[in-house]
Amino acid sequence: MLEISENARTWLLSGPTSSYAVHLTDRDELLHLYWGPRIALADAEALAVRPLPAYWPFEAPLDGREEYPVEGGPRFVRPALSVRTAERRGTQWTYDGHERADDGELRLRFRDGGLAVTLHYRMRHDVVERWVTLANEGQDVEVLRADSATWTLPDRDGWRLSQLHGRWGAESRLTRAELTYGEKVIGSRRGHTGHQHLPWVALETDATEERGEVYGCALGWSGSWRIAVAQLPDARVQITGGAGHDDSGLLMLRTGESYTTPVFAGLWSDGGFGGASRAWHAYQRAYVVPDADRDRPVLFNSWEATEFDISEEQQRALAERAAAMGVELFVVDDGWFGARTSDRAGLGDWTPNPDRFPQGLKPLADHVHGLGMQFGIWVEPEMVNPDSELYRAHPDWVQFQPGRARTEFRNQLVLNLAREDVQEYLWDQLHGLLSSAPIDYVKWDFNRCFSDAGWPEDAYPQRLWVDHVRALYALLDRLREAHPGVAFESCSGGGGRIDLGVLGRTDQVWTSDNTDPLDRLAIQHGFSQIHPARVMAAWVTDSPNAMLNHRASSLRFRFVSAMAGVLGVGGDLTKWSQEELDEAREWVTLYKEIRPVVQRGDLYRLRPPAGGLSAVQYVLGDDTVVLAWLQAQHFGEPMPALRLRGLDPSATYECLETGEIHRGAVLTHHGLRVGLRGDLDATVVRLRRR
Repeated sequence: MLEISENARTWLLSGPTSSYAVHLTDRDELLHLYWGPRIALADAEALAVRPLPAYWPFEAPLDGREEYPVEGGPRFVRPALSVRTAERRGTQWTYDGHERADDGELRLRFRDGGLAVTLHYRMRHDVVERWVTLANEGQDVEVLRADSATWTLPDRDGWRLSQLHGRWGAESRLTRAELTYGEKVIGSRRGHTGHQHLPWVALETDATEERGEVYGCALGWSGSWRIAVAQLPDARVQITGGAGHDDSGLLMLRTGESYTTPVFAGLWSDGGFGGASRAWHAYQRAYVVPDADRDRPVLFNSWEATEFDISEEQQRALAERAAAMGVELFVVDDGWFGARTSDRAGLGDWTPNPDRFPQGLKPLADHVHGLGMQFGIWVEPEMVNPDSELYRAHPDWVQFQPGRARTEFRNQLVLNLAREDVQEYLWDQLHGLLSSAPIDYVKWDFNRCFSDAGWPEDAYPQRLWVDHVRALYALLDRLREAHPGVAFESCSGGGGRIDLGVLGRTDQVWTSDNTDPLDRLAIQHGFSQIHPARVMAAWVTDSPNAMLNHRASSLRFRFVSAMAGVLGVGGDLTKWSQEELDEAREWVTLYKEIRPVVQRGDLYRLRPPAGGLSAVQYVLGDDTVVLAWLQAQHFGEPMPALRLRGLDPSATYECLETGEIHRGAVLTHHGLRVGLRGDLDATVVRLRRR
């Protein structure tokens, strides 16, 4: 809901439990006014008349109070907007009016000569979406930096910062620390979101998992990015974020051109870390993720079973075993196209390998459909091998710096998607591929960072950092429109491209290349701080884990770990015993029963994966699902009790234990008591309101 004061200088956006307010002074200074529990417009107007603090030597009076600080004038905080023309640098804007869109969006317009700046606001649930549009109606303007928003927190002591850090195979690790004076900067200068940080932060002073106020911000951008959290000299805290990591230039706006930043979303919650997570999840299911009300199928992916050594006959055999297990989607991973018998060749040539698939993919896709499954493939469209027909025909299509040694991470180069001819080539290839066979699913990978991001032919080559991502989004949007029945998964060597931007165009994401079920508990715990289980792909693979740590784990533990998100199987099924295949079929059957609750329910993190017992709970309507894992237990240690959450305290719930795989849990008046011993290292519990 958007409310506007009578003098049209105070604006209040309100959701179910929170409000956000800004105010324009008589001097056309846009100030942040309020963010927190829901208030009335009269309350916001009362805040607007409070005097600003007294002058302090060597400080700017509006620092830490401006809604969107620009470069120029008496400001010393990090500017959200930095531009320059041939004559000058910086911005001196004036207010140019406001608009209310039909969907409740607020647009505040400002102008500096020929440059029009529009600040956009929209409240969805309790999430405030903010972004900026720059439109140039004058001489050329170089945009050095254009952040999506600056968020200002209330005056409080003792702020703590939560963030998700990591690296390949160890993504989304949650860390919390006291915020100190100065700036904390996270981001990516790699051309994609990155494994090292997810574009999300949360700040609070005394929150627990289920109590206390939490402020969170998440950026919807799949390229290089930056979020800066600053505690200013007067102890006020501001969070500024947007596309691009440095201030060396995003793009050049010619006359008549415009640029719209990605959305930088903000959330206030008084439900602790768990309440904030549930609010983020609900927002993404309602407004971000396509078709989020449709549950994702159980998939099998062939990569760990075959790697590059694939054939149609072999894939058929795997498909038959997967179908017998109850799998619903069969995916052929890398190695089906061009001269792709290793990672040294073939990328860019998106036609089936004639030796491996002499009649194309259609016969295999038809066979998979005949088994009652959907059919999917792996692609990596933004990359090219030097040993490929595409590169031999168009060596100028890659990013490169003339006169410099180039980097071939994983024996591949990055295509320059900012070029229109590259965009059209990829559209023709992928549209043709999806039209040539009944393909239901595409796993879209991105297996290296930018390192030679040059474009010698272009007058402003650094624009490729932004235009690559914009072209990626446009290509995905175009493919989805042309092939509405095809689902897409975002992958980047695991969790290297996960953010609200790519989630608006894909159905799920590959969380990590690390499929060890114990390691995955920590990765999934961090992932759940911001993103819902509905998009979190997780696989059951072979034991010992051959890819990373060679740790052995039970099939039970592997399945219960992967059932916390979108379940998949990635092991070599031809080497599984009949006993393992039978047990796996039971787990798949159970997952299908609990899938609506896991993928669409509210998540409660009962115990973090810090050793000993860990558990998560999902609640949807009358149904509750608890997944629990025992990492270690000392002899004689009593059965721990889990206090369930999100249930009706006046209702009675029954435990739906229906077989051997549910062993290990007893519902008592003290809570859910889980006892895991010996080979019983994980369990699934279902409860239903009577």
